[in-house]
Amino acid sequence: MHVVFGSILLVHGFAHLAGFVVPWRILRLEEMPYKTTILGGAVDLGDVGIRLMGGLWLATSIAFVVVAIGAFTGAFWWFPIAFIVTTVSLFMTFAGWPDSWIGAVVNVVLLVALGVAAYLGWRTT
Repeated sequence: MHVVFGSILLVHGFAHLAGFVVPWRILRLEEMPYKTTILGGAVDLGDVGIRLMGGLWLATSIAFVVVAIGAFTGAFWWFPIAFIVTTVSLFMTFAGWPDSWIGAVVNVVLLVALGVAAYLGWRTT
């Protein structure tokens, strides 16, 4: 089961890269135009602030990849860290709303799946 979770975490981690490359103007994505606002346009962070937010997206991306590697290798720590990283990711998707609504759905599904796995005892390696 940890291979399934690892795969999902890995893909989700790569998806987080969009939150980094757009604010840093590394790539232009038609689906995600450059903007300096969060929370549906309610808060304007400016160029520096949105780059800091992009850095958080990158950090979360890296964290998902590390947790995925932990899941693939059966490391004892991957499961509780997956809960933490996914929860952080969920809050970040709220900040990126509405552009990140798909990520919010994925995070909720992941949290439910992790909860069910813990309840059923599937979290062992």
